[in-house]
Amino acid sequence: MRAFLSRAAGCDADDLAQEAFVRAWQRAGEYRGQGSYAAWIMGIGWRLFLDQRRTTRRRDALAAGEEGATATDPRPASDAAIDADRLLGALSPQERAALTLCFGHGWSHGEAATIMGLPLGTLKSLVLRGRAKAQKMIGEGTDA
Repeated sequence: MRAFLSRAAGCDADDLAQEAFVRAWQRAGEYRGQGSYAAWIMGIGWRLFLDQRRTTRRRDALAAGEEGATATDPRPASDAAIDADRLLGALSPQERAALTLCFGHGWSHGEAATIMGLPLGTLKSLVLRGRAKAQKMIGEGTDA
């Protein structure tokens, strides 16, 4: 959960993951047994991220003119991790989440679609589009 949210949300991953587990605990009775329990919890985390992003956008719009601060992870990172972060950072949040779930965490397309609350075809399109964008950026980086 935390690894996925850190890719999607950045510095707020710990808080979002904790809130997701608290909500899962509070709403445990709402789990219907459809799909895996882990996918159900990851879906809660994804929706919390979307809520947080909407709130942040509204707050930034109200602050008009103030540039949002971008926090970075203080831990040292390898060159490969930095490159992966740059690639993922250039994608839309949905493309980033779809790629992270499918390739970074090994969820199937069906499970990732359930987590993100999307139709399977939409999830597959996001994966293909995000992957194509990433491959294009990698190709452009090697030509320079």
